[in-house]
Amino acid sequence: MKNTVTSLQKQKNEGDKITMLTCYDYSMAKLMDEAEINMLLVGDSLAQVILGYEDTLSVTMEDMIHHSRAVSRGASNAFVLADLPFMSYQASIYDSVVNAGRLMKEGRANGVKLEGGVKICPQIRAIVEASIPVCAHIGLTPQSVNAFGGFKVQGKTEEAARQLVEDAKAVEEAGAFMVVLEGVPAKLAELVSEEISIPTIGIGAGASCDGQVLVYQDMLGIFSDFKPKFVKQFTNAGEIMKQAFEDYRIEVKEGSFPAEEHTYTISDELIGNLY
Repeated sequence: MKNTVTSLQKQKNEGDKITMLTCYDYSMAKLMDEAEINMLLVGDSLAQVILGYEDTLSVTMEDMIHHSRAVSRGASNAFVLADLPFMSYQASIYDSVVNAGRLMKEGRANGVKLEGGVKICPQIRAIVEASIPVCAHIGLTPQSVNAFGGFKVQGKTEEAARQLVEDAKAVEEAGAFMVVLEGVPAKLAELVSEEISIPTIGIGAGASCDGQVLVYQDMLGIFSDFKPKFVKQFTNAGEIMKQAFEDYRIEVKEGSFPAEEHTYTISDELIGNLY
């Protein structure tokens, strides 16, 4: 059954946890869809784990559309959520609506995500009025890494905690159907989840959120440049893959691959007639 804004809200209402993973290509989307993951996030994290940048700021609209389109082809049931990249919505309401529309029309996403709370509510309202589902993202917002002075946990002072709650209530009032809480103390995330009626998705925000999201390369042990505290590696696929690559190299070098079962045949007589 296709996951929708309505079905995801129902999950919160019924206490049924929502599952989300990042995804950037067709093959992985099919695997996650078959595993019944509710939502696939085409995140601007592709900057680091796919394109090799040090942060998310260099990703373009064209990058996001390209990867969103690929993921949408592989997602039969999962809800495809695509990030609006840095400076695609901050400059003006017009930009935000046009670029959100491109992710829906060209990228075939089911909804868009953008970072920010109270200050970004005019953009949220305008995008929602264009009939585009919007997920907000508050707390540690990676596109603001330079303003934050690094990747730091948010909401640890009383003032900051109050602002986070205010941001969550504001984005709900503006029409967001969901909000991601990143890098937030668990008790604060629990309070936010109780204070608003839309689903909360946590990443480094404790177990009381209505759902969870991880970068799939992190949870599979594929990306090794850094490992955030909140990541659990569910398997070490990186080591398995490296071993397979090494085995391939060895077999090609020694001539044991391809073996007879991997080759096509032709009659000796036909080959003889070629000389």
